[in-house]
Amino acid sequence: MTTGTDDLPERRPTGGRLPTMRDVAEHVGMSRQLVSLVLRGAPGPSAESRDRILAAAAELGYRPHTSARLLREGRTRLIGAVFSMRNPFQVRFVERLFARAAEQGFGVALGPAGAERSTDQVVADLLGERVEALVVFNPDPGATALEEASRLVPVVLLGEWTDAPYADNVHVDEVGGLRAAVDHLVDLGHQRIAYVGGEDGLVGLDRVTAYRDAMQGAGLAAETDVVPSGFSEEDGAAAARMLVARDDLPTAVVCCGDQCATGLLAVFAQHGVDVPGRVSVVGFDDSYLASLSYHRLTSVHQDVEATVDAALAAVLDRTSGNGGERRRVATPTGLVVRESTGSVAR
Repeated sequence: MTTGTDDLPERRPTGGRLPTMRDVAEHVGMSRQLVSLVLRGAPGPSAESRDRILAAAAELGYRPHTSARLLREGRTRLIGAVFSMRNPFQVRFVERLFARAAEQGFGVALGPAGAERSTDQVVADLLGERVEALVVFNPDPGATALEEASRLVPVVLLGEWTDAPYADNVHVDEVGGLRAAVDHLVDLGHQRIAYVGGEDGLVGLDRVTAYRDAMQGAGLAAETDVVPSGFSEEDGAAAARMLVARDDLPTAVVCCGDQCATGLLAVFAQHGVDVPGRVSVVGFDDSYLASLSYHRLTSVHQDVEATVDAALAAVLDRTSGNGGERRRVATPTGLVVRESTGSVAR
């Protein structure tokens, strides 16, 4: 005597569409009500009925219509993520958020922002998808949609320091990160340490301020040297051209981000500037760019997991109805030393 799926009626095709609860009921010759009880895990059905129905659902590839169920409950369990697809750290954050949110029964709705899609546009689109919370990297200055959205859903601002009263805030410890970078270079004998950055919103200002403070803390305030730049590869390349046009290069350069640093490295290579023989270079983010074999970039490490944990904790706290003070969380940084830094040339 055979058991299991061998006892089931012959499988019926579903015409290439996803199988429904009705298909499962017809497959086992039972009522939709009974099948619904089993698939919802409700009490009542016999063990035999439950086994046959679950086996049939597995055979047919049935998946519950989660979105429809949540809408009936007045929920979507979606977290809207506003981020830049050009930023490796932000993309990695979203990748990890997908996995960690799923563990808590949440999905993630993507909201890529950029030159052609403003923060206000992206937030409006995500609210149209009925997200239950928003996590937002570095919103456009002057964006108003977030404060308005905070009246409807919890908002977590990421990446930059903010005192916005309507949002929780998770940001990176720029002060510790830049101090580690400068201290590392000082230990290698460097004093003329330039900084490429300082533009592009609050993050740029936060990091250049942290650099100045680190230089002062190292007793090198008189050597402070800021080359204004944004975060992109082209911004870094433009800054490198400014540096090589000088009569005398600094012995080390700290960049505001890994993308900026890769642009700087490319132009240095074009002009025959040896790294680290002549100039040591440090990035910020410790993204995949830093570990590429042809960069091997020393970089300030941002902790993706800690950022996801803190952001998700704030979302879960707010969506569960817990109030209290707004969170202000600084995620830790460290320095990952690779081959782009070395002792100062004598």
